[in-house]
Amino acid sequence: MLEVHNLYAGYDGRNILQDVSLQIPEGKITMMIGPNGCGKSTLLKTMAGIITPQKGEVLLDGVSLKGMKRRQVAKRLALLPQSPLVPEGLRVRELVQYGRFPYQKTMRSLNRQDLEIVTWAMKKTGVLVHADAYVNELSGGQRQRVWIAMALAQKTGILLLDEPTTYLDIAHQLEILELLRDLNREEQATIILVIHDLNQAAKFADHVIGMKQGRALYCGKAQEVIREQQLLQLYDIHAKIVQDEEHGYPICMDYALHKHTDIPEH
Repeated sequence: MLEVHNLYAGYDGRNILQDVSLQIPEGKITMMIGPNGCGKSTLLKTMAGIITPQKGEVLLDGVSLKGMKRRQVAKRLALLPQSPLVPEGLRVRELVQYGRFPYQKTMRSLNRQDLEIVTWAMKKTGVLVHADAYVNELSGGQRQRVWIAMALAQKTGILLLDEPTTYLDIAHQLEILELLRDLNREEQATIILVIHDLNQAAKFADHVIGMKQGRALYCGKAQEVIREQQLLQLYDIHAKIVQDEEHGYPICMDYALHKHTDIPEH
């Protein structure tokens, strides 16, 4: 289980996260929502051990990340950053093989088991057919599948993804989210991701974290977090919410900015 206790973290000595405490449900899909700059990506990177907290701690199965080496962490969780860059001339199979790095001294030392895991990861994500293609020649949706395959090849059980659907059209967004849902169901993977689309969060998430100004204001099921009053506080918007008739998750039908009334001076 991944836990955060009284966390303060940020960049260049400036705290972005302010006293964040939460537990990530094991074997579930957790999605973080909130306005730009509220600390979602910072929280994700801190949970992955990329950012060291100023105060507080991140616990992985009860053990603080502070006492774990980078390779130890990489064997337990995988982080896929937002819009990662692909080096020129790298083939799909070669990129996915990097997922085995925490277990090897060099990429040349991959053994039969490593290669089988790489093939399994490509099959799971539907990119085995592109194994010998150059990554930078694939479509955006296919490239994102390759990155997810690399994360899968780490065999961690916990996947953290920073806005994995950004810059993709709606069809490819749904493909990626359905792929993650399948991985969660079939592999019991714990998946944590940052997302902006509220309706996608409501449809695909088991657990939602609503953030604002470095704080986790709301944590719970989509029906508990994606509500009119909560969205007003998170985004300063008025949202019209209805329930999906078949599955019961909330759907945002319309949005409007909240207009603040200026108090006249006397």
